Amino acid sequence: MGLIEIEGMHFYAYHGHFEVEQIVGNDFIVNLQLGVDCNKAALSDDLNDALNYQAVYTLIQKEMAVKSRLLENVANRILDVLFAEFSNLENAKVKISKMNPPMGGEIEKVSVTLER
Repeated sequence: MGLIEIEGMHFYAYHGHFEVEQIVGNDFIVNLQLGVDCNKAALSDDLNDALNYQAVYTLIQKEMAVKSRLLENVANRILDVLFAEFSNLENAKVKISKMNPPMGGEIEKVSVTLER
């Protein structure tokens, strides 16, 4: 098995419990780990035998565009769509960080990580 990591994907999105977060939006960073059998791709050097990172990014971009109140919901949707789209995916871990969350103090970020 191989581990593919897509790190530091930046998005401006409208996720949050407070109404103002759903209107004003915020910066988010998504990190992803994908467990997949890379043996065939390693030997063939053919994208058709690999998990396409661009397709993964496009799916995450679409899910980040859907407003949600909770990061847990966004992370769960991302995992759902990844497992639905890629039959060779063995496991996945997604971490979503909200930068400068409105929590009444100076906080760099708050993150939620889900995995299956």
